[in-house]
Amino acid sequence: MNRRSLTIARTLTAAACLASPGGALAGSAAQPGQTLGLPTGAQLPVGLYLVDTSSFGVRGTLPRDSRSNVNLPTFAWSTPWQVLDARLHFFVTQPVVAASARGAPYESGLGQTLLAAQLAWDLGGDLGVSYLFGGYLPADTRFLTQSASLSHRFAASYTGNGWNLTANLLYGIFLDTRSPTGTLYPDYLNLDLTAARKFGRWQVGAVAFGSSDLPTGVAGYRPQGQFAMGGLVGYNFGPVTLQAYLTRDVVERNYGGLETRGWLRAIVPLYQDKGEVEPNRTLVTRRQGE
Repeated sequence: MNRRSLTIARTLTAAACLASPGGALAGSAAQPGQTLGLPTGAQLPVGLYLVDTSSFGVRGTLPRDSRSNVNLPTFAWSTPWQVLDARLHFFVTQPVVAASARGAPYESGLGQTLLAAQLAWDLGGDLGVSYLFGGYLPADTRFLTQSASLSHRFAASYTGNGWNLTANLLYGIFLDTRSPTGTLYPDYLNLDLTAARKFGRWQVGAVAFGSSDLPTGVAGYRPQGQFAMGGLVGYNFGPVTLQAYLTRDVVERNYGGLETRGWLRAIVPLYQDKGEVEPNRTLVTRRQGE
């Protein structure tokens, strides 16, 4: 979790918030890139999962680099219930963030808790789509986003033949556009893209993400945005899956410099309906061919 806002679960972009050049700092609830590598459009097998995504990023700001570590532990519950022919999922994410702006001493704290529900439809032919609706609760950690916000996420995934082809669009709406200290919070759009393939227990592929502030109507505000690309590798240890990916900004707008970020994720099934799980599958998805 950086600044212009997964999911899954999670989720605050502390580095970018602190690296914003001059003027009032803006905030973002969902960290860009946090859902890369996850088939967010697919149905999860019935069960309870711990999905912990941690990242460390360095942004080339002047006079010194800005650094941040974002940890997004998420509990995901895939229920056996159907709503509108979709499987019902629930998510809870509690971010923990440490950041240093332009070489300043590190600050750390708890980010905004995300509570969300998701409907995931199996369209057949290994294609799935989902809609997630949730909310980020207010927080008191002043160097992070504090205002409550709503999160809409629309995802599509193809998981056939060992592939994970996923696009996840995140749309965030702040309920209060100003923090208690006057920080402006613009609504935002994020897009996370994954194209990865399984080879036995291994998984390799390419990832990319983009993010952009939406118009605020506030004179003098400089909207922020970025687009980053990178590579991903994963391994299924059975049952625990580990994923790692590295991303680098290709372009950025008003962040003060390009960012390089390393990510590590652990997917731990705490309980699973074994009848729905494909053996040795690198990603947590349902058994195919149902």
